[in-house]
Amino acid sequence: QVQLLESGGGSVQAGDSLRVSCAASTRSIMSYVMGWFRQAPGQEREFVASIGASGTNTQYRDSVKGRFTISRDNSKKMVYMQMNNLKPEDTAVYYCAAGEFVKARYSNTVEDRYSYWGQGTQVSVSS
Repeated sequence: QVQLLESGGGSVQAGDSLRVSCAASTRSIMSYVMGWFRQAPGQEREFVASIGASGTNTQYRDSVKGRFTISRDNSKKMVYMQMNNLKPEDTAVYYCAAGEFVKARYSNTVEDRYSYWGQGTQVSVSS
């Protein structure tokens, strides 16, 4: 069982930066792919970024490429996402997720890949 706790959300203006963090309560996250998803009001949850177990394989949705960077520190059981040049359309609740190897048949960009989810942290960007 993996418990995930996000932090670092807040209210900023367009062009500002934020770093959201995800702390995992488990013995180790070394075998998990980690992802960030987001859900805006009235919309479905969508993939934002993912990072492989070793940290070398990252994927991003097109709208955040060049602005967001996902990273992980397995020794601290932490996952981060640096968000630069934030835009109003980035406003959403951001969720951290952990995916087990048994679900490796799924793409890292879909929810089915992930077994464990955090409660989310709100990011609000004003124009």
